[in-house]
Amino acid sequence: GLLRQLGRLEDSRQRAAELFRWLVAPVPPAEFLERHWEREPLLVRRSDPGYYAGLFSTADFDAALRDSEVHFGTHLDVTSYAEGVRETHNPSGRALPAVVWDFYQNGCSLRLLCPQAFSPTVWHFLSILQEHFGSMVGANTYLTPPGTQGFAPHYDDIEAFVLQLEGKKHWRVYRPRRDTEVLPQFSSANLTQAELGEPMLETVLEAGDLLYFPRGFIHQGDCLPDVHSLHITVSSYQRNSWGDLLEKLLPAALQMALEEDVEYRQGLPMDYLRYMGVANSDTVDACRTAFMEKVQSLIKKLVDYAPIDAAVDQRAKSFLHDCLPPVLTQSEKSLSVYGFPARWQDGGPCNVSIPITKDTEVRLLRHGIVRLCNEEAGVMLYYTTENSRVYHKEEPKFFEIDPEHTDCIELLVSSYPNHIRVDTLPCETLEDKISLAMLLFEKGILTTKKPLVQV
Repeated sequence: GLLRQLGRLEDSRQRAAELFRWLVAPVPPAEFLERHWEREPLLVRRSDPGYYAGLFSTADFDAALRDSEVHFGTHLDVTSYAEGVRETHNPSGRALPAVVWDFYQNGCSLRLLCPQAFSPTVWHFLSILQEHFGSMVGANTYLTPPGTQGFAPHYDDIEAFVLQLEGKKHWRVYRPRRDTEVLPQFSSANLTQAELGEPMLETVLEAGDLLYFPRGFIHQGDCLPDVHSLHITVSSYQRNSWGDLLEKLLPAALQMALEEDVEYRQGLPMDYLRYMGVANSDTVDACRTAFMEKVQSLIKKLVDYAPIDAAVDQRAKSFLHDCLPPVLTQSEKSLSVYGFPARWQDGGPCNVSIPITKDTEVRLLRHGIVRLCNEEAGVMLYYTTENSRVYHKEEPKFFEIDPEHTDCIELLVSSYPNHIRVDTLPCETLEDKISLAMLLFEKGILTTKKPLVQV
């Protein structure tokens, strides 16, 4: 019901903002960002077992096993944690219900690694939310038998939102143990209980509750003796830090500086090995001081060559590859190529021609589905409409556009969610305007204000 309501909002950015508001409610989003995001865990008790109703359930889990190609290791992990030992029990091949439920009955936890591939609702949920974060939003579901624990304590490299769907689960959360584990780039190995200290937060989540913790916060969850637990962990912000941007930016800046500034190509002093290096780090030497000042000067000047926008575009290009494809509302389908009524009828194809004219009013399907990138081979337009529901199952989707058409793409992005007439696209000729609109429509990137063909 919530997703249907959001579908009535014209602006996909507003849909994403409203879904995030619902996710952290009753905490206002601004308060969450100021007090909790990347800082402190948040526990929300709602006393509303039906808050997440319809998102995912054990019945959906069972249906995926019966009706879909779920495979051990690829889609499903069977795990246990007992007496300080974490084990994975994945056999090979398809995860058939008889085998999976036997594992569960014998005390194993079941982790579904990509529920969005099997659940249209989870796919819809994540595909909206990813636009709010501007970073990949993924999910795992965890089904744990009563009285068991499936995973060792550890910390993750993602911002985690734990949504308790069914039953109850006992959680313990611990602060990062040292400064180097605050907002880490990578997840930890399994930790022992002796390494943890006292939890900063200990609670039992019930259906409808939410627990958020930033990356680097150690956590573990176990089931109470009398009830199972099903939760979904929604994750984002993996490798999405300033440092990750600089990993793209600094090599590009150095390459540009080497090409454009002879100072970076000048040779090192012939005798620099005499006074530089760890063995000479305590040496007081005028040559050493001059060398250090020269390096600092070159690093400072490197900022002038930093292609910041280009590096951001490369990050955006990666994000678009990570994205789930959009789930269309009925309105979006009827106004896009996905609902265009071309078909075989009465012995031949009919309604094949797409009647886009100068007067056709168009707009982007969603705000965040395209990105222009200037690359060595030309100007590329990356898009998400043909992505897979399975992470990176498809290669990045893009096509080259005429550099003269970049203003058209920028106009479509800046105009969203308003429609613009095809003849207002800043192309040289009307033929170019219609041709570009046709291409974008056929790729599912554009929708029209009215259906192109009345059926």
